[in-house]
Amino acid sequence: MAGVRNASSLLLIFLALVGLTVVWRDLRYDFNFADDMRQAELARRTESVTATITSTAMTTQTALVTEMVQIPREVPASDKTSAAFVILTRNRDLNDLRETLIQLEDRFNRRYHYPYVFLNNEPFSDEFKEKIASVVTGECQFGLIPHEHWSYPDYINQTKAAEVREDMKMRKVIYGDNESYRHMCRYESGFFFRHQLMDQYKWYWRVEPGVKFGCEIDYDPFMFMEKNNKKYGFTISIREVVETIPTLWNTTLDFMKKNKDMVPASNLMEFVTGKDGGYNLCHFWSNFEIGSLDFLRSKEYLAYFDHLDRAGGFFYERWGDAPVHSLAVAMLLNKSQVHWFEDIGYYHGPLWNCPKGKANAKCWCPEEESVETRNKGWSCTLDFVALPEPNA
Repeated sequence: MAGVRNASSLLLIFLALVGLTVVWRDLRYDFNFADDMRQAELARRTESVTATITSTAMTTQTALVTEMVQIPREVPASDKTSAAFVILTRNRDLNDLRETLIQLEDRFNRRYHYPYVFLNNEPFSDEFKEKIASVVTGECQFGLIPHEHWSYPDYINQTKAAEVREDMKMRKVIYGDNESYRHMCRYESGFFFRHQLMDQYKWYWRVEPGVKFGCEIDYDPFMFMEKNNKKYGFTISIREVVETIPTLWNTTLDFMKKNKDMVPASNLMEFVTGKDGGYNLCHFWSNFEIGSLDFLRSKEYLAYFDHLDRAGGFFYERWGDAPVHSLAVAMLLNKSQVHWFEDIGYYHGPLWNCPKGKANAKCWCPEEESVETRNKGWSCTLDFVALPEPNA
């Protein structure tokens, strides 16, 4: 009997130790989170309440943290514009996307309740819809991409396209053998803004599963764009992989030559033109964009996309939507119409955009990791900043 009692005692001690380990793990997470987010929490809320975090360990309740926080004040509809988040995603992205949306809601949209448009080339599952809707405050709309927008046009030689993918696979070009990736790039370049769910909106904010938002966003970027006559906003600008776009630059120059009446005298071509007159590979990283849908719907942009699409580079090479959007912006807009959201902390692996100095007080992202600081040779952002303003 003594042996049984000793074994029971040892089992109880073991379970107690396991319980303490779990509690410590959870508390460590809570304290780290509090350290990271305390400044943002206190700055962003308006009505005081008391929050007490408690934990139970070994049958004893212990009050661990007590602090004043504030409830967010909602922004009236009259202070908002016609805008939506647009997210191209799939059912398998559910967990990554939920994490991203929880951050986006917490940093910004819990006050504004802007709607979300989710697009997929396959039907969304009921589980996806329910679990996404449960973490956002804005209306959710789920759209199926038309087949003709996610397939080969009849002027594309699919045998040639397959041979290109195999060649790029052998040369280890990033996403070089990925067929779906090419359809995605073509869709983001020329079709997402034509989906019927987007018809009612003037502005879009592109979001991707797994990205992170590292700062409190205490103003409305959509309204900022609208009030300041901006057409395109970005966070990160880098150089493209040259093997993916060998003919994109010359195809763009060909369009400009044939459509001189569409190209304004004041534009941003200096941003994308190298000293030798060729493409310097700079582009706005389009996984984050806040932009004007009227710009994408314009006859100039649509004509440019159609010119590229007919050339076949989305399939015969691996043209990405980022350089396509960027070359269109450079060709058709001037610097005053483009905005670097330096103050929006944003991470898309492996790169950060993170505010500097006092602006970093409302962030948890490390300012020294921001791409234009850490990877100056790869980043083009400071080159954009250095460009003269129109008529300067």
